[in-house]
Amino acid sequence: MTDVDLEFARVRAVLDRPTLRLMSRPTSAVVLAVFRTVFDRDVQYVPADRMHLQVEEHVARLQAAGARTPANEARSVAPDAGMVSEQGEPDARPNGRALCREWVAAQWLVRSNSPDGDEQYSLTSHALEALSLVDALSSDRALISESRLAMIVDAVHRWAARAEPDPAVQVRRIDAQIAELQAERDRLEHGEVDTVDDTRMRDGYTNISDLIRQLPSDFKRVEEAVAAMHRSIVEDFRQEVRPIGEILDDYLARTDNLMEATPEGRAFEGAFELLRDDALLLRLRDDIQTILAHPFADGLGAAERRAFRNTVVILRQGIEDVLAQRRQLTATLRDQIVAHDVARDRELDAVLRSVERGLATWMDQGSARDRLPLGLLPATAEVGTLRERFYDPDAESVPPAIEEPDDDVFEELDVETLRRHGGPLLTELRAALRSASADSSVDAFHGLPPEQRRPVELFGLAHLLTGHDDFESAAHLAEHRTVRPDGRSVTFHMPTAALTDERRGPDPDTTNDEHAQEAR
Repeated sequence: MTDVDLEFARVRAVLDRPTLRLMSRPTSAVVLAVFRTVFDRDVQYVPADRMHLQVEEHVARLQAAGARTPANEARSVAPDAGMVSEQGEPDARPNGRALCREWVAAQWLVRSNSPDGDEQYSLTSHALEALSLVDALSSDRALISESRLAMIVDAVHRWAARAEPDPAVQVRRIDAQIAELQAERDRLEHGEVDTVDDTRMRDGYTNISDLIRQLPSDFKRVEEAVAAMHRSIVEDFRQEVRPIGEILDDYLARTDNLMEATPEGRAFEGAFELLRDDALLLRLRDDIQTILAHPFADGLGAAERRAFRNTVVILRQGIEDVLAQRRQLTATLRDQIVAHDVARDRELDAVLRSVERGLATWMDQGSARDRLPLGLLPATAEVGTLRERFYDPDAESVPPAIEEPDDDVFEELDVETLRRHGGPLLTELRAALRSASADSSVDAFHGLPPEQRRPVELFGLAHLLTGHDDFESAAHLAEHRTVRPDGRSVTFHMPTAALTDERRGPDPDTTNDEHAQEAR
């Protein structure tokens, strides 16, 4: 093969990767926008039901805005395969479940079970890498800058010092660093401080953010590698093609190779060593806070500040996800070793194979509409009804006799006592108002005997004075001193009315007065 053939094969293999397939589709903008909206920087797992609803809502919104969505693309390829509404027209509403299933098959989403047993979705390393590339290309910055060149020079210098085999050269390098740091310290002691402008700080922040954005996809690759090893080992257990001891040796060897032979594994080991150093983590947090305290950070958005501040959280979460996948694999191996019964598995396999043979025989002899009686495996158990209640002697006993009431418990009440605790005496009040020589209703009320000046009599007085202009307008408020049945005095403030001869009039006939009869 020529050079161009090799290069063509290499480029075609790269273009067939899920990351570039995601970015090269006509609907890539919609898919990536949905991923970025649903999976925020702080959200890694989304429940399946919520994911389906959010995908339908976001895709429908973009579809209404005129964007080319995956639903439109599917209908343009296979219009007869789309949904049909009740009116016979193609249903334009996207199907979130079908889209998520398609994205899982394209290796952009992963469907797994949460600790509670519910289904959930998460982004694969390919989708995270595509989102990271979009974020990097969407930021406005110079590709060649002082910060990026300084970062490259510092990295080359640091690794050259580690790669130097001559101890004398290493000592000279360290002496030069000590002299440089001593000169910097002396300059700071004399008050010479070099301030960094906002442009240079912004450029340095952008370069660091580019590296931070690549962390989730790197950790996800390690997690996917562990998951692939998990599936392979579980498949070996189920097929029983190799002894258990050989499978365990293979697991240990592949675990070591995963963490040492792959770039993702080496990066994971380095991050794991970093998280073990508490002093280094504390210094990293302090350095992040120092960068965000610079005046240039005032121009950053809230999301950018939060993402930069959560760098240590990203490291911890990525390592925790990888360790959780490894713990799941270890638990699977332990359960398989402890609960694995070769004889039982072989017996179940024999039963399933006999069922398949019987089903194949029935399918050859019968037609599509024939019905065959199938018994349940196992058969329904016949269990009789057990006694739910036992004999209780108290339920058969006779209830106790009803005691005769004691008439001496209650005191005898006469009519006068009942009247003292009853309602207002309208007849006495009306007679007092018409025959009183006082000029106002309050004076007429105070002229009544104490047993007729109860607080409840004020309601009757208000009833009789209704219709008087001065009473209704409450032009004059007066104290009405009442006497309770127990002899205590209580004062109330109430409007009063003037009593004139025209208003007094003749005494009415109270024979059929409903209120008077009731009060009596």
